[in-house]
Amino acid sequence: MPLPDQYDLAAGYSFSVTIDGVQVPHVMEVSGIKAEVEKIEYKQQASDGKFIVRQMMGRIKPGEIKVKRGLTDSTTVTDWFKMVFEGKLQDARKTAEVAIYSSDGTVIKRVNYTNVWIKDVELGGSLKAGSTEPLTESFTMCWDEMEFAQ
Repeated sequence: MPLPDQYDLAAGYSFSVTIDGVQVPHVMEVSGIKAEVEKIEYKQQASDGKFIVRQMMGRIKPGEIKVKRGLTDSTTVTDWFKMVFEGKLQDARKTAEVAIYSSDGTVIKRVNYTNVWIKDVELGGSLKAGSTEPLTESFTMCWDEMEFAQ
């Protein structure tokens, strides 16, 4: 379903992240939703001596997505990262999806990723006496292939 009006835009507060069909809880931020193609540049001389620079489309570049979520006692992310550390790449490769919703909860954009594995994990926020900030767990997922599914 499209947005209600041609002048409406999607808001950045309504989204979800799913890994192998399981929604990641407490997600606060997602960044790096980007598709990119390599640029091939070549230079040549025309028959009249004019110097010409051309650019062509190359291969699709693999990429990364960064997810920030509230820190809980869940070990799902660190267990996944441990698989990579142990070289269990077949088990470590997963699928992922980022969905963006309209204000009424309808999916307006969906991006699917395949051959996703976790590159790093960071525990964030300040460990400071008296702090009232929530602690976070951020992780970066590398992907080989992606598609705009919707």
